[in-house]
Amino acid sequence: MKKETYKIEGMHCASCVATIERVLRKTEGVESASVNFASESALIEFDEKIVSESELAKAVEGAGYNLNINSLRKEEVMKMPEMDMNSPEHDHMKMEREEQIKEMKWKLVIGGALSLLIFLGSFPQWFSFIPKILNNNWVLLLLTTPVQFWVGWQFYSGLKLLFKYRTADMNTLIVIGTLAAYFYSVAVTIFSDFFSKGGITPQLYFDTSAIIIVLILLGKYFEVLMKGRASEAIKKLIGLQPKTAKILRGGKEVEIPIAEVVVGDLIIVRPGERIPVDGKIVEGDSEIDESMITGESMPVHKKVDSLVIGSTINKFGTLTFRATKIGKDTMLSQIIKMVEEAQGSKAPIQRLADLVSSYFVPAVFVVAVLTFVVWIFFGSASPSLGGPSPAFTFALVNFVAVLIIACPCALGLATPMAIMVSSGSAATLGILIKDAASLEIANKINAVILDKTGTLTEGKPQLTDILAFGDEHKVDILNFAASLEQRSEHPLAQAILQYAASLDQKSSHPLDQTIIDEAAREKIVLYKLEDFKAISGKGLKGFLQIQSEKVEAHLGNRALVADLGLNISPFEENIAKLENEGKTVMILVVGKKLKGALAVADVLKKESVEAVNALKEKNIDVWMLTGDNSRTASAIAKEAGIENIMSEVLPDKKSEKVRELQEQGKIVAMIGDGINDAPALTQANVGIAMGEGTDIAMESANITLMRGDLMLIPEVIKISRRTMRIIKQNLFWAFFYNIAFIPVAAGVLYPFFKLLLNPIFAAIAMAFSSISVVLNSLRLKRN
Repeated sequence: MKKETYKIEGMHCASCVATIERVLRKTEGVESASVNFASESALIEFDEKIVSESELAKAVEGAGYNLNINSLRKEEVMKMPEMDMNSPEHDHMKMEREEQIKEMKWKLVIGGALSLLIFLGSFPQWFSFIPKILNNNWVLLLLTTPVQFWVGWQFYSGLKLLFKYRTADMNTLIVIGTLAAYFYSVAVTIFSDFFSKGGITPQLYFDTSAIIIVLILLGKYFEVLMKGRASEAIKKLIGLQPKTAKILRGGKEVEIPIAEVVVGDLIIVRPGERIPVDGKIVEGDSEIDESMITGESMPVHKKVDSLVIGSTINKFGTLTFRATKIGKDTMLSQIIKMVEEAQGSKAPIQRLADLVSSYFVPAVFVVAVLTFVVWIFFGSASPSLGGPSPAFTFALVNFVAVLIIACPCALGLATPMAIMVSSGSAATLGILIKDAASLEIANKINAVILDKTGTLTEGKPQLTDILAFGDEHKVDILNFAASLEQRSEHPLAQAILQYAASLDQKSSHPLDQTIIDEAAREKIVLYKLEDFKAISGKGLKGFLQIQSEKVEAHLGNRALVADLGLNISPFEENIAKLENEGKTVMILVVGKKLKGALAVADVLKKESVEAVNALKEKNIDVWMLTGDNSRTASAIAKEAGIENIMSEVLPDKKSEKVRELQEQGKIVAMIGDGINDAPALTQANVGIAMGEGTDIAMESANITLMRGDLMLIPEVIKISRRTMRIIKQNLFWAFFYNIAFIPVAAGVLYPFFKLLLNPIFAAIAMAFSSISVVLNSLRLKRN
C-alpha cells in the first residue's frame, strides 16, 4: 500500500470534500481517502498494483475537480539542496493562490460594474436619469450574459454533481437559481408577447441573476483571502536543512551537497554551523542549540556517543559525528511528514448550510416540478374551479418563482459574512484566525494542552534566586558570578549578566530590593577576568582581579564542586529545595571556598495562572506538555495551577499525546510556539500558536495569538461561541425566508385569495434575507 498526499484544486465548500472522498473510496484499489478543505489536499492510501496515480486523478477529474500528481514530493525537494527555497518551483502553490485571488478580484470588478448597470436599467421608474438604451431588454441580456457565464463560471461544477452523482452543493443551488432567473428573462425578452397573455406584465430578472452571482463570488473571495497558507510551513521546514556537509574522506575534509551524504560518513561541524543530518558523536563535545526542533531554550551538552539532530546549531566546540539517518529518515523529515499527514487526515467540519443543501435542492426541484404540473392541470383541466389562463404561462411563472425564492444567496453569505466580520473583530484584539473551521469548533473545546517553554513560560532563563553562604552578601555573590560569566554566551550566563546590568533600572523582580539595599544602590562593577575557561558539562573557571590580588574562581554544578574536593552538605537543603522547584543551580567557589549559589529558571508568564484559572472556570481540562523531567515539570505545573501533566515527551511524540486525548472523546486545543509543536498543532482540533514563536508553528496552527498573551485563549472561545450563534441565526433567517415563501411561490394562496407571488417579489424576499444576514453578522463587530 502507498500513502501519499496530493494537492486538490477546484474545491469551493465543505460538501466538495464529501464528494471527492466518495468518488475516491469507490475507486477500486483505494483503501482510504481523507480530503482536507482548509489545506486543499487529499491523503490517499491505495494499492499501486490495482490503481495508478493517473487513474486517481481521472476519477477526481470526473467529479469536477483536479488532483495534481505532478507536485514535488518532499523527498524530491530535499534532494535538491542547491535549489533556491524561494524559487518558482517552491512558490508554485503560493502563485496559484495569488492567481486565483487576482482572477476573482478581476471578475468582481467587472461583474460588479455590469450588475450596477443592469440594476439601474431594470428599474426605469426609479432611475429616470439613466440612458434609455439601458432599459432595452436586449441590452440587459447582453450585459447579463458575461456575468452569468464568465463571472459565475466556477459555480457550474454544481450542475455536474447534480447530473452525474445525484447530489448537490452550494454551487448547485447558485447555478440553478441564477440560470432559472436568466433563462426566464431570456424567454421573456424573446417571446414577450407569449408571456403577456393572461394580463400578466412580463418581468425581467437579469438583475437578480447578476447580483446573486456577484454577491456569492464576493463571499467566496473573502473565504479565499482568509484561507490558510499551511503548505508554506512545509517549505520553511525544508529550508532549515543545510545545503552542504563537511565530511572526512581519505583523511581529508571535503564539502559535498547534503544529498550525497550516506549513512556512516564522518561529518565535521564547527561552532556556529548547523548539523547537516542525524548522527552520533565520535569526537569532541559542545553545547547544541536544539530549540528549533525541541522548542527548549537551554542548549544541550553533547559528548562522545551523544546523538545529534540534523538542522540544530553547534554553539561552541568542534564536533565529529557519524551519520546515522539521512534524507527522509531524519527527525526534521519526520516532523515534515507528520505535519503533512496531520493536515491531510484532519476531518473537515461539514457546513450546516451544505448539509441541508444536499436535501434542500432536490426538495426544491420536486416542489418546482410539482408546481408546474399542478398549475398546468389546474389551469387546463379545471377551468370551472377558476384556474388561471393561459395555464402554461402561469405554470412557468410559478415554477420560476419557486426556484428564485429558493435561491441560496443568503445561505451563501450566512457563514462567510459572519466569519469575515468575526475574524476582523478578532484581529483588533491580536487574534489571527486562519480558517472558518477553527471558529466553528473552538466553542466545543473541552481540553487545552499548553506547551511549557515559550507558552506557559517566558521561553528564556532568568535569574530567580541567590543564596549567600555563611556571612556572605548576595550582591557580592552576584558580582563574582557576573564577573566570571562576562565572556560567556551561554543562556545561563546571559541570565546573570542581564540581571546584574538591570540593577540600576526600575524593576519588579523579587530579588531587586534585597540586592539593591545591600549594594547601597550602587551599580555593580565587574572584576577583571583572566584565563577564562569553560569546563564542558560542568561550568567554568577563571581568575578575578580583586583589588591587587588575582583569585581563582569557579561557577558550576555539583560535579564541578566535587572535582574541587569541596563539601556542599551544609548547604544541601537550600540547594536541593531550588532543584526540586525545577531550577538550574550554579554553585560559586572563590579562592577554594564555597561562597554561594545562583538559581536560574524559565519563569512563568505573568498571565499564565490567570489564564489557566479562566479555562478551568469554563470546565475545560488544562494539560501541560513538556520535554522536561517529571520533577521540573511538576514544579512549573504546580506554580501554574495545572494538575494534568505530560512530561518527558519527545518532540516526535507530541502529536501522539494530542491523539490520545482525542481518542478519549475530547475536543482538543493545542497551544505552542516551536517547530516541534507543529505536528501537534495540526493534529489538534484547533491549533493555537503564540505570535512570538516560530513561523512554522504559526503557519501550522489554525489561530495565532499575535501578542502571545495566554488570556486571549478564553477570548478565542468566547468569539467562537458568539460567531456560531450568529451563523446559526443567519442560517435560520436564510432558510426561513426561502422555505416560508416556497408555498406562496407555488401558488397555495391563489384558490383562497387569488394571490400569486410574482417572481420579482421572490427576488425582493431573497434580497431582504441577504440584508438581514449581513446586518446580523455586523453585530459581531461589537467586542
